[in-house]
Amino acid sequence: MAEIRERKLGLVSISNKRLTWVDIRKPTREKMKILEETYLFHELNIEDCLSKIQIPKIDRYEDHIFVILHFPSIDKNESIPRTTHLAIFAGFDYLVTVQQGELKPLTEMFELCKISEKQRDSFMGTTSGYLLHRIIDLLVDDLLHILMKLKGNLDDIEDVVFDDKHAAPKEISLLRREITTLRRVVIPLKRIVMDLSKDIQKFSTEDLTLYFDDVKDHIDKVIEVLEESKETIEIFKDTDFMLSTEKSNKILAVLTILFTLSIPATVVAAIYGMNVNLPGGIDTGPATFFGPFTSLTLLVTAAILPSVIMLWYFKR
Repeated sequence: MAEIRERKLGLVSISNKRLTWVDIRKPTREKMKILEETYLFHELNIEDCLSKIQIPKIDRYEDHIFVILHFPSIDKNESIPRTTHLAIFAGFDYLVTVQQGELKPLTEMFELCKISEKQRDSFMGTTSGYLLHRIIDLLVDDLLHILMKLKGNLDDIEDVVFDDKHAAPKEISLLRREITTLRRVVIPLKRIVMDLSKDIQKFSTEDLTLYFDDVKDHIDKVIEVLEESKETIEIFKDTDFMLSTEKSNKILAVLTILFTLSIPATVVAAIYGMNVNLPGGIDTGPATFFGPFTSLTLLVTAAILPSVIMLWYFKR
């Protein structure tokens, strides 16, 4: 028989048989005060639930355990995942989840249990330990979906990196940030799940070792994909840097050649622009043995001939 109760300030609980599940989203001091009075949790754990800066950990008590886990969450207006911490109180006949942000898979699971008796029996039909396993397993599977999107972004970046018409430093930097965020979440998660599989057993009548081993295997797959993605994005970063450097060097080479070829003409123009008497100048009388434009012809030849010789030398 299922029972759904809503206390003041929006605290909603679902009871199925002997198990109660309370889910709190975006906790406030008022909500946590009600929770503390109802279950007599330690005040330090209550403060940990309200704090936005906590590391993953397990606190063990005689009648319950307190766990903090980190999971990525993606806002609809954001493309980069941000870390959201999930606090969990697990006792013999209850499970309390406190979401600092909002983990969409967990929220959907709770709402599904509210409206579907079949799902309540599936998730909450046994013990709090089994329910905790289902929650972690669901959130780890959601990690796999995030990784599929990450792999797709890596494939898109590969096309951009080898396209001469586009530069991809910003896209590469964003993907490196995303991979780093996910690694910071997943690596501690594996350690916590391994410890949790032993601690949660005293709140369950069935052996949950195989269930948590399956979750650990999924986490190992996530870590493996992240390590592979980290190596791939580093290769793309180095490749983009080398291609950009090569492109810049080609541009600089062309500009250098053009500047070098213009030096003879610049020197000739500078010399004959001086206000002094020069051979073939106006003051000394222009040369006319090749006609009225002899001085101009000689000056143009003196400017062009060294450039032609240098161009032949560069090409050779």
